[in-house]
Amino acid sequence: MQFAVIGNPITHSLSPLLHNSAFRTLGIKGYYGRYCLDNSENFSTLTSLKLKGANVTIPYKETAFSHCDEVFGIAKQIQAVNTLVFKENKLLGYNTDALGFYQCIEKFQFKNALILGAGGSAKAVACILKDKGITTTILNRSKERLESFIALGFQCSTYDNFFKQESYDIIINTTPSGLIQNSLPLEESKLKALLEDSKLAFDLIYGIQTPFLNLAKNLHIPTQDGKMMLINQAILAFEIFMDSLGITYHKNNLISSMQNAL
Repeated sequence: MQFAVIGNPITHSLSPLLHNSAFRTLGIKGYYGRYCLDNSENFSTLTSLKLKGANVTIPYKETAFSHCDEVFGIAKQIQAVNTLVFKENKLLGYNTDALGFYQCIEKFQFKNALILGAGGSAKAVACILKDKGITTTILNRSKERLESFIALGFQCSTYDNFFKQESYDIIINTTPSGLIQNSLPLEESKLKALLEDSKLAFDLIYGIQTPFLNLAKNLHIPTQDGKMMLINQAILAFEIFMDSLGITYHKNNLISSMQNAL
């Protein structure tokens, strides 16, 4: 059985380590690889890979949603998909980013949040925070990307028009800043003013110490990268893959294999 993570860039992805560790531990004959998709126009060619399932990362989560024959759960609200099942010539879509993220922060009982960025991952985070009763503001470079968030009832602003009016318990970077290039997601002076009063700086990027997290650490703000979110969403995705194939497994062994893989 073949599975893969799809995105661009993709060489940094640790998803293969997680899923292949689970396959080995659980004694399931499967292999999970990486696939770099050049552009969204080629998304429909994925069916030729004969995958049983796939995960989708930057920048194709919204593209994946638009190509699905059927979408389930919170993915309908988010309109972004990070988990795909190829079944009976149909493409089925799910979103495990949302719950995977929330599992990382639920112990803190935050009251409000600020999200930097307005892509598919941002929408997953925003929607789960809203569902959990956490007041959420979205901040993005361009106004166009904010329209769908405004339609969902979120407070939104562009970088140029944003002025700090309140403190935020958690500030979440969902942009690729720090991954593609060594940069901050927002002008340093504005970001410092925001971080100084926050309780946690969370970056969805994992595996590297981003400039965003470095800035927060210099201000003595607690930080967290996307490693546990990656593990959480991978466990949820693996469950979807196996359930779609009718394969039984020991859940505790699944969780421990992924947690010990990184």
